[in-house]
Amino acid sequence: MIYIQLNEDNFEYDIYSLVKAFYPKEEVKISTEPVPADAGLLFSMQVNYSDDVLTLDGRKIDIDYSNRPDTKNRLKLAIYESLHERTGKDLPWGTLTGIRPTKISLGMIEEGASDSDVTAYMRQTYLTSQEKIDLSLQVSHKEHELLSRIDYDNGYSVYIGIPFCPSTCLYCSFTSYPIGLWTKKLDDYIDALEKEMAFTAESCKDKSLTTIYIGGGTPTSLDAEHLERLLTLVDTYFNTADLLEYTIEAGRPDSITLEKLQVMKNHPVTRISINPQTMNQKTLDLIGRFHKVEDIHRVFGWARDLGFKNINMDLILGLPGETIEDVAYTLSEVEKLAPDNLTVHSLALKHSARLNYDKEAYEDYLIDNSQKHMDICLDAAKRMGMAPYYLYRQKNMAANLENIGYSTPGNEGLYNILIMEEKQTIMALGCGTACKFVTDHGKTVTRCENVKDVQLYMDRIDEMIERKRERLREDLKWL
Repeated sequence: MIYIQLNEDNFEYDIYSLVKAFYPKEEVKISTEPVPADAGLLFSMQVNYSDDVLTLDGRKIDIDYSNRPDTKNRLKLAIYESLHERTGKDLPWGTLTGIRPTKISLGMIEEGASDSDVTAYMRQTYLTSQEKIDLSLQVSHKEHELLSRIDYDNGYSVYIGIPFCPSTCLYCSFTSYPIGLWTKKLDDYIDALEKEMAFTAESCKDKSLTTIYIGGGTPTSLDAEHLERLLTLVDTYFNTADLLEYTIEAGRPDSITLEKLQVMKNHPVTRISINPQTMNQKTLDLIGRFHKVEDIHRVFGWARDLGFKNINMDLILGLPGETIEDVAYTLSEVEKLAPDNLTVHSLALKHSARLNYDKEAYEDYLIDNSQKHMDICLDAAKRMGMAPYYLYRQKNMAANLENIGYSTPGNEGLYNILIMEEKQTIMALGCGTACKFVTDHGKTVTRCENVKDVQLYMDRIDEMIERKRERLREDLKWL
């Protein structure tokens, strides 16, 4: 265990995230209590905040506490230097531990900064590697181009959450429930969603709807009848004619049928995801995805035959037991299908994921990710005519890397950029979702969350709608 002693509670999350980036397999505890004796510690570190000086293990750093962002950056630079001396390691993203590194580069580009300005700032302020700075710049320039079409002030997007899946995957930490336990209450759930749709459509009637994204869970865990009902309600309450994008996260191939794809095709859906995560059968069996590799090929073929022209596929790097040769095989199979988007995720071990809380059962499995893995994905994306268009990061990511979306020209996922860069208000409907109310082009973002329990969501839907009404009135002045 690594023990971080503070003299007062401050910047705990930032300290924890940075230490975990250097020591991903170690337990890290942060406390104002004295360092425990005989605790079998790997090492301890002391952080002391006083007057205009911050002390880290005896090293004094001049601090202006009235400037909190600068204080945080100075603290993280000092911790980084100390951990670099201990380990000899450099992190590709430097001291950046937040999930949206491109907000920095995109914000500077929007204010007229040159690439050299961005490079110097990210290198000096965060110790970011040149490779990741270049990636940030490439993605940010593409985002800047795509976002020029978006009405920030008079537009909004809608997210609809379907919190059901055929089963729970080994690595999953999203709000999802086995669909088999809720089949008798699907109409009740959609009834609650309809109330939120009616409220949202009325509240935002003077605004233009930019994108719709139906995610989860796995939306296609709904049977064809309930999927049809859901999409018909969307058509009823929202003006879909002027949408720039309408995505359904079809997700797991074992949840997709030809009938469900036809239902989607009968509505103005423009983009779907068919997500294998891996094309190696042994890994699919291990992580709890109950389908065959050939099912992925068959379902993808159905979608193409029905005329879907914008299909995304998700992959995860660092799955248990997978070698770089397994990843290369997955990519070769994906290339045969030639999707329009490819989203590459670095495995992130979340607390609520079975792979984390039952990790002893999987400790003998290799969990490996590296820049080399990311590079072969980039090479495959280039061969398919794709370029990176958005990226984000998560806590406890394998090798401290990133998730990155590639796309062929014109098929970029606008919602993905909007949710990450926080430039436009997103109205979120459904169990476990969170609205983001955005003002001043992202300078102020407030959240309004729905409960994560399905039954509570249905029981308390009127209460949650009223809470949104209040936030729309106070935060956005829309009502």
